[in-house]
Amino acid sequence: MNREILIEIVTQVMPFGKYKGRLLCDIPEYYLVWMKGKGFPSGKLGMQLSTLYEIRLNGLEGILAELKRTYGKG
Repeated sequence: MNREILIEIVTQVMPFGKYKGRLLCDIPEYYLVWMKGKGFPSGKLGMQLSTLYEIRLNGLEGILAELKRTYGKG
């Protein structure tokens, strides 16, 4: 995984929708599953959300925990 993408996941906020204003890493898993079914947005945000979905799907949240402590805003 690209470290830069992981840092973005713990520092950037969701720009729209039900979880607008929340850090991407704080979006609930059920919402990511719903978005996967609907189709992730195109571009960088879609790639970030897809990466977050895969992290959650595979139980790898620990990868983000240290980065969130170091770089996170919340």
